Amino acid sequence: MTSILHTPAVPVTDQAEPDALQPDALQQVQDRVLWLSTAMVHHANRVRPNPSGLKVGGHQASCASMVSIMTSLWFEQLRSGDRVSVKPHASPVLHAVNYLLGELDESYLPRLREFGGLQSYPSRAKDPDPVDYSTGSVGIGATAPIWGAIARRFVEAKIGGAGRGRQYSLVGDAELDEGAVWEAVLDASVAELGEVVWIVDLNRQSLDRVVPHIAAGRIEQMFAAAGWQVITVKFGRLLESLFARPGGEHLRARILAMPNPEYQRLLRCRPDELRLRLPGDGDGAGAVAELIAALDDDTLTRAIRNLGGHDLDTLRAAYAQIDDTRPTVIIAYTIKGYGLPTQGHPQNHSSLLTVEQFGSLAAGLGMDADRPWARFADDSGPGRLCRATADRLRRAPQATVAPPAVPADIGRTPSGTSTTQAALGRALLDLTREAPEAARRVVTVSPDVSSSTNLAGWLNKIGVWSPTERHDWFADDAETTMHWRERPTGQHMELGIAEVNLVGLIGELGATWSRWGQPLFPIGVLYDPFVERALEPWSYGIYAGGQSILVGTPSGVSLAAEGGAHQSIKTPSIGLEQPGCVSFEPAFAIEVEWTLFDAISRLGRPDGSSSYLRLSTRPVNQALAAVPTDPAARERRRRQVLAGAYTLRAASGDVPAVTLVGMGAMITETLAAADRLAEAGVDAEVVCVTSPGRLFEAVQARRGLADGPSWILDQVFPAHRAAPMVTLLDGHPHTLAFLATINRVRSLSLGVSRFGQAGGLEDVYRYHGIDADAVVRAALDLVS
Repeated sequence: MTSILHTPAVPVTDQAEPDALQPDALQQVQDRVLWLSTAMVHHANRVRPNPSGLKVGGHQASCASMVSIMTSLWFEQLRSGDRVSVKPHASPVLHAVNYLLGELDESYLPRLREFGGLQSYPSRAKDPDPVDYSTGSVGIGATAPIWGAIARRFVEAKIGGAGRGRQYSLVGDAELDEGAVWEAVLDASVAELGEVVWIVDLNRQSLDRVVPHIAAGRIEQMFAAAGWQVITVKFGRLLESLFARPGGEHLRARILAMPNPEYQRLLRCRPDELRLRLPGDGDGAGAVAELIAALDDDTLTRAIRNLGGHDLDTLRAAYAQIDDTRPTVIIAYTIKGYGLPTQGHPQNHSSLLTVEQFGSLAAGLGMDADRPWARFADDSGPGRLCRATADRLRRAPQATVAPPAVPADIGRTPSGTSTTQAALGRALLDLTREAPEAARRVVTVSPDVSSSTNLAGWLNKIGVWSPTERHDWFADDAETTMHWRERPTGQHMELGIAEVNLVGLIGELGATWSRWGQPLFPIGVLYDPFVERALEPWSYGIYAGGQSILVGTPSGVSLAAEGGAHQSIKTPSIGLEQPGCVSFEPAFAIEVEWTLFDAISRLGRPDGSSSYLRLSTRPVNQALAAVPTDPAARERRRRQVLAGAYTLRAASGDVPAVTLVGMGAMITETLAAADRLAEAGVDAEVVCVTSPGRLFEAVQARRGLADGPSWILDQVFPAHRAAPMVTLLDGHPHTLAFLATINRVRSLSLGVSRFGQAGGLEDVYRYHGIDADAVVRAALDLVS
């Protein structure tokens, strides 16, 4: 039988075991991977019952373009310490490989995109077989191995046990349109990561068309300019052999010169059409026509499809060129849908083989369309190859180290006037003294804002991470207060001004507990207005199991003089809505310590979660916190802070006339309004909210819509003290509006719902209606 994906055989390199890894066996494995990946999508759409009639989907053509690359990579190149990020639409290929290696039970193959079955895109958290990196959001999964490489190096240098290994990304050429890709490629630290290898599946097609100007040369130049090794795999051995014949130089020139759509059209031609179209009408047309006239129809058809990304020998030679002293990109020319009846068709991205086409594919590959899930016989060449590969890639069971204990409360009560932003750096320094083992696993990451976010003291203490140690030329400068000591054991990582890189990195740092059994405590610090820019990749990191802490500071229109471009409005509700995350907006420095330590204590464990802290540069009198001096009362306050709210100032009567609910930096205005209302004879109770998300969860739990405790509602919003409510925050007012539903009271919600303005604090607060005057007016409207 002639393989649909046949490529000329040459001797195998010395990487392979002599009996099992013969070219013919590898070719058969490649064919089986193509079949299984195609059959999974076919079964999900054409065979499995679909009562709703809703499209199931899948990407047979996108899978087919990756089959040769992934077969060559897994069955010849990978070692157990390597990790691979697979492009989203090639997930069935990954599952097919895992099935042949014995890592996936046959029962899952008919369950692609079924509830509880194989996920639409590779998922570390939800797929039943080994997945190194979750992908699916285009561009994010591609860059993850870069940050995984940094995380591995940090664990190995600081703690040990992470070993070595390459970090591969299998990237679709359309993914290179994503800006996040180039933000990562261009970061200065990446050029030193020699274990990073990207393989670009250059099939020159997007969702709807053949891309007319793919500009492969420009892509090569961009990678090279960033310090990457560039290996281009353009033609296979068959085409290269034709180029060496008389007239071959004209054939090469003709193929290189033709537009992408014209080349793609040739893939759909019969041999007689090829003989007419391929020569073209240039100066070398006669020589090309004479050259291909000597070829039989089968050779001619195979030759026009013989691109490097489908030639196992050419791929093997490309892998052998990888220089492990710098990152490498292999740009592999491929055909979308290679080996399928839909190959090269401009609209084949989401197209499905018909039942007849699927049957023809089965016949061509020697498979049974009605019994599609056959494995190789154990004593066959392909069977021995699969077994040898499985043995080579098998990873030893990973023992997970329990995260070290984090103190709940150091016992210090801040005094004077301070900001929650400044409290972050002090809390981290306190941690180094009170819990050095926990502090040793903290990694802070920022995009060139360390000093402006008050991390200088922490940074001086723990040093800056770098792949290699670098000399600090300002160490002897007496006027330099921020020391930039760079070494592989430093615990602060500073990237360029690219928030997507930051959250990608903390996501991978937060996954080390599941990769190498060593938990880290990653904390990313960035300006709060830019949380929205970083939200999607951070959310995807949480989905993939990366547990981290994101600190947004400074926040809100309290950053008055900076103007509307730097004043965040929607971020408080983002923290409330983000799955897998607990959000806090502390009002006082002590609350920063309590919430930060609690957030750290929930990292690096199977049942862990991420956190978002929204901090401010608004100076606040710390005496207003009225932290109890009695140890039991102090602990009660701490627990309430973590549960979402506490009563900061109780009304004097049995039932207050009005409840004022403030959050974060606005607690000063809330208390000032309460004082003025008291002077007017209005008895106001003041509640400080620290986590809208925790309170909303409590409300849902009380109503039977979620699991979790609801005791905080009884302590802070008891029904017998229900009163009209004014809510106030430096953010969108709807964030706290739900609190009025706890006891069904009348309410007014104050906050920011317009773009900000530059100005003094009082002017900006007045403009948005969140100053003490606005609170007093709202309270009087409710009680009048």
